[in-house]
Amino acid sequence: MQSKKLENTLNAEKVEQSQILIVDDQLSLLLSLQALLRINGYQVELARTGSEAITKLQDNKYELLLLDLQMPGIDGLEVLEFVREAKLDLETIVVSGDTSFPSIKESMRLGAYDFIRKPYNPEELLETVRRGVEHYHRERESLTASQSLSESEQFHRYIVNSSPDFIYMLDTEGVFTYVNDMVEDLLGYKRNELLGKHFSSIIHPHNAAECHHFFREQRAGDRATRSAEMRLLVNQSSDLVKSFDNYELIIELNATGVYENDDTGKRVFIGTLGSARDISARKRSEEHISFQAYHDLLTQLPNRILFDDRLNQALAHARRNRQKFAILFMDLDRFKLINDTLGHAMGDLVLQRVSERILDYLRAEDTLARFGGDEFCLLLPDIPHKESVASVAEKILKAVRQPFSINNHELYLSMCVGIAIYPAAGETGETLLRSADMAMYHVKENGKDGYCFYSDSMKSDSHFLTPEHDLSSAIEKRQFQVFFQPKVDPGNHEIVGMEALLRWQHPERGLLYPEDFLAAAESSKLMVTLGIWVLRTVCEEMVRWQQQGIPPVKVSLNVSLIQLKEDDFAEHFIQILQEFNLSSALFTIEITERGLNNGETEVVKQLRILRDFGVSVTIDDFGRGHSSLSYLQNLPVNTLKIDRSFVREIEENPDRTCIADGIAMMAKGLKLNVVGSGVENLFQLDYLRNLGCHEVQGYLYSAAISAQEAMALLQNCPAEGPHFTLPH
Repeated sequence: MQSKKLENTLNAEKVEQSQILIVDDQLSLLLSLQALLRINGYQVELARTGSEAITKLQDNKYELLLLDLQMPGIDGLEVLEFVREAKLDLETIVVSGDTSFPSIKESMRLGAYDFIRKPYNPEELLETVRRGVEHYHRERESLTASQSLSESEQFHRYIVNSSPDFIYMLDTEGVFTYVNDMVEDLLGYKRNELLGKHFSSIIHPHNAAECHHFFREQRAGDRATRSAEMRLLVNQSSDLVKSFDNYELIIELNATGVYENDDTGKRVFIGTLGSARDISARKRSEEHISFQAYHDLLTQLPNRILFDDRLNQALAHARRNRQKFAILFMDLDRFKLINDTLGHAMGDLVLQRVSERILDYLRAEDTLARFGGDEFCLLLPDIPHKESVASVAEKILKAVRQPFSINNHELYLSMCVGIAIYPAAGETGETLLRSADMAMYHVKENGKDGYCFYSDSMKSDSHFLTPEHDLSSAIEKRQFQVFFQPKVDPGNHEIVGMEALLRWQHPERGLLYPEDFLAAAESSKLMVTLGIWVLRTVCEEMVRWQQQGIPPVKVSLNVSLIQLKEDDFAEHFIQILQEFNLSSALFTIEITERGLNNGETEVVKQLRILRDFGVSVTIDDFGRGHSSLSYLQNLPVNTLKIDRSFVREIEENPDRTCIADGIAMMAKGLKLNVVGSGVENLFQLDYLRNLGCHEVQGYLYSAAISAQEAMALLQNCPAEGPHFTLPH
């Protein structure tokens, strides 16, 4: 018990003494990482460029380097190259969104200790940092102990037996004449169990040929074996077999032939000296990183990168053998409704269950991938005829239609499936995917819940690709609606405002959300007209509230960068408020962080005019862009809104911190208000309240509701003020 307490004390001291340098060009990520690590007792310094990192590495001593790969100027790989050439005494953990296998492999080659993918899991990052610090101190303690021993036989014996490697000596016949103590830890054999035995007794049969050649190396010097990977057998009667798959150990082998001169002066071979290092953990880590790079982590299905690779293989095979294959582009119907009503956690479970059902009807050679959201793509190679593809589509649709029972909810789903067959629907992967996508939209336009094969008649019908063609008429026909989502004080659950959210009640496609049409509106410049309509509609609704005796409620509106670039945007905005005789203090405009990154002078000018008039300004989805701290200080901004993706990361784990902590800390330093969006449970609510959030919104209180429902909600509030009552 005393030794365990001493070990914990020493580990805590190592953490407090650990110097960490974080290198990343994203300030928001730097600050959140700094907050996370400092909360856990580490000493942290920051660098925003590769050149700044190199300067700090030259001037200071660090135990750990957290390094991004993608940076302007000197990138992360160049920093790793500098660390290796300078022989700096530290460990490096790559934290990067670049998950391509070549980048990961090159990072490991340049000496990186581990790799973490962005967006990272804070708990996983802290555990990796802990391992990195422990590995740093363990390696240095071992080196210090080795250097303190004298140059003697005892020194050499200590080095050999304390080595983490399995060290052996073979005679000319391949029989063990020496093995060090590590053989028991790695292979489960006592030393005397191997001495006098032939080395073939521990060689894995699947790679016996090359193992025999390398393990019993007779060459010396530059031609000797270096870093050869192979597998050895673990003693099947030892306890170690429980820790290994298939009773094997993956090793990296170095071996050389040993020679001496005989009585005549002739150089003769006397045996092989070798060392085998256990790289099983490293290989598992590489496999894990490779899996993450090529798979969707929610469903464990291949992602777009792996799908494209298999599609290219199918293309080459089909061309060579003059065969057909099919691509099925699949999209769940009304999936967003599940997220909006039951929350994203339920939506994730649905996606997992749907993928499991589809897999039940596929062959081993078929590839089902998730492209993101509720979109799946299926590759069916070597199909005999069109009817067989139709049969697969029908089975999938039937499977998806069966009720899903998840967390006491019974859900009924359907799916749209578009099918493209090579070569009729296209002779390249890009063309085939586009054709399948067109066919899928054709199903959506004709009632959903079905499948359709691509035909050439769809080429000229852009109606299935974008909503641009009827945006203008939708405004004239009043197909757009403004919904409202309550903003709530997390302390007393009182409604303190509403966010106005645009919806399009499409006559054929149903209720559409902004992500379905805003890109088209911005590209066609209809965003300005649409924005004015939204502002007027909100003003009309607020006047209606006043006429019903409802106390004044503050409303926020989302504003596009396209609108802010208009010279008269602020002037027109103010004129409309004055026309309806509404106070500017009742209005907030929200603009995304990405919309502010370019720093256009005209945009900042429009924001200043509005704020000087009394309109509040909020940066929406904060933390997902790349705003600099100095730039934020100069913006006419009142509030930061934490993106819902960061709120979703908040879990009931007292030892875990998240990016929301860093954003709240930054807002406090800039004397800005903080709003949390996407709140779905009581723990997230309490967490954000304790962070100092002034307002929150999310499905815990209410989804976005129609104008009529919003008025009814405000009218039915108790006399002491509009507020929600939540279960304890």
